[in-house]
Amino acid sequence: MLIGILQTGRAPDALQPDHGDYPDLFQRLLGGRDFTFRTYAVLDGVLPDDPHECDGWLITGSRHATYEDHPWIPRLESFIRRTHAADVPMVGICFGHQIIAQAMGGKVAKHPGGWAVGRTEYDWGGEKVALNAWHQDQVVARPDGAELIATNDFCENAALLYGDRMLTMQAHPEFTRSFAADIIEKRGRGLVPDPLLDAALERAGQGTDSPEVADRIERFLKTRQVA
Repeated sequence: MLIGILQTGRAPDALQPDHGDYPDLFQRLLGGRDFTFRTYAVLDGVLPDDPHECDGWLITGSRHATYEDHPWIPRLESFIRRTHAADVPMVGICFGHQIIAQAMGGKVAKHPGGWAVGRTEYDWGGEKVALNAWHQDQVVARPDGAELIATNDFCENAALLYGDRMLTMQAHPEFTRSFAADIIEKRGRGLVPDPLLDAALERAGQGTDSPEVADRIERFLKTRQVA
């Protein structure tokens, strides 16, 4: 199954020698599952012509905000709506989660409470799921027809399901423990308050449920089911 990775951001330069770029993180997360991958550098203006170019799509995270004025953002929103109409499955992570919501009529804004960083727990349909978070923006109004499937006190709309066509989540299942620690130290200092970063580093050793969430992503892309 060919998955098109729509790259909307790049990993910090200081992290790429050890971890690679965002598409590399997703290919490792979803490796060994009979997927092949093709990357489109959306942030450089490279978008697919047709939603059927790939069997499924995945939108990465980004340092950009969905409401910033970049020419590729409305083009990506148009492609999201076309993909939904074409009934091709799509997954969105962090920025991907937000841009899909915005494209489908929802709203994204900065959280007045600041940042969510590091290992974070979510209520996923009554099940506790821990993933690494790294965001200040979040979906503050769900689009019509978007089903809430994961939440917590800081991020109400933590994961959304759009029927059997799109699955999105705010947190980062692709962030390994070492990547999360490195982004805290090499990108977070001076950007995020130190007490939040220090607390996140203390939680880093507890591990996350990324493998289980990767199973959910695989299941959705292949069968359109999440459970």
